[in-house]
Amino acid sequence: MLTATPPHVRRAGQAGAAYGMIWVFLLLNLAIVELMLSHPGRPAPNTLTTVGRVLGMHLAFVLALQVLLVARLPFLDRRLGMDRLTAWHRWTGFTVFWLVLLHPTFVLLGYARLGESSFLSQVPVLARQMPVLLGMIAAGLVGVIAVTSVRAARRRLPYEAWHTVHLLTYAVVVLGVIHQVYEGSAFKTNDLTQAYWWGLWTFAIGALITGRLVLPLVRNARHRLRVAAVVAEAHDVVSVHVTGRDLHRLQARAGQFFLWRFPGHNRWWQVNPWSLSAAPDGHSLRLTAKAVGTTSAGLRDLPVGTRVFAEGPYGAFTAAGRTRQDTLLIAGGIGVTPIRALLEDHMLDGDIVVLYRVRTPADAVLLGELRNLAHLRDARLHLITGRTSGGNQPFSPENLLALCPDVAERDVYVCGPAAMTEAVLRSLRSLRVPPRQCHAEMFRLAG
Repeated sequence: MLTATPPHVRRAGQAGAAYGMIWVFLLLNLAIVELMLSHPGRPAPNTLTTVGRVLGMHLAFVLALQVLLVARLPFLDRRLGMDRLTAWHRWTGFTVFWLVLLHPTFVLLGYARLGESSFLSQVPVLARQMPVLLGMIAAGLVGVIAVTSVRAARRRLPYEAWHTVHLLTYAVVVLGVIHQVYEGSAFKTNDLTQAYWWGLWTFAIGALITGRLVLPLVRNARHRLRVAAVVAEAHDVVSVHVTGRDLHRLQARAGQFFLWRFPGHNRWWQVNPWSLSAAPDGHSLRLTAKAVGTTSAGLRDLPVGTRVFAEGPYGAFTAAGRTRQDTLLIAGGIGVTPIRALLEDHMLDGDIVVLYRVRTPADAVLLGELRNLAHLRDARLHLITGRTSGGNQPFSPENLLALCPDVAERDVYVCGPAAMTEAVLRSLRSLRVPPRQCHAEMFRLAG
């Protein structure tokens, strides 16, 4: 007798296959890079410059990986999620930063020893060579990006400013490639090593152009999105309804997000990641945003008929990631938007519990819709209010168990402020909920 593979087992297998492909790609290419370094072409003048060359080769390799991570490849995004890819992007970015510091440092030290001069005196000497100067400019831009990515700086910068700074990544890639063309030596040993190296970079840049430019342009030309309605949900929260042609071909899912631009309303380089706040039905899309920045604050003034440019859908915060029959949905503040969409998704076909955390009942955006959906789905909805303090920890392990005694037997989806999300995840670990059952949307985005 033949039996069908349960959907959650099939989905877990897809994610595992994606992880496996990533590790095979990483280890295979790293092994090739090490092999190339063991058979260098032109010998370096001394040990310090040799170390600098090795660090430079690894820097170029890691930068190629970074390009692939920000390419937003649909294959990886749908299986692993933008949030996980963004976390990898962040750590890869800081690896690039340290290699950018160490690579020129060792090269300058090597030439300083060779010329029996000071470290700093070598900077203007080497900067007279245009490829080296371009590399120095790229290093400076990496430093600017890294500084704005530190958590303390990130919290103080408006999203629009942070995103604009991260557009410098494209300049870093261009300058870095030019620098490699003239200064690279380890991959110029023979025709085979050159073919491999430029094949790797062609693949990375091709993926970037396809994911960040070609696909969005094709999809927007096909669907012709426009604003159909603007609805004020609260004094500082607004929903925007978007319609277009053949929206079913987007294959968007509840819980996913798009990168939204409204030409004429904001500058072309300003983009905002907002989740769908209703399950897509193939005819319209809805986003709901809180006024926390220049773009979101101005959404309520969008005229009906405004053109919309959207990239996506992105994210694996969907019912496709479910591993158990029953579900616990946890929302905090405006993080209710993907949770509300998931509650509407009939792929969640088991028992559902919803926890909605807000400071006061008046802050509970879309509460009426949640109640209606909970009634239709026979789900249990708990509205949790009050200030979090020493005596009021609504998402402590004990309180989570009181609200949902079988939490360890459910998939848990959580979306809200970072502090709340991290508190929930800590409690889930304490309650020994398997990591594969925990799904979090942290509103992080790879620039």
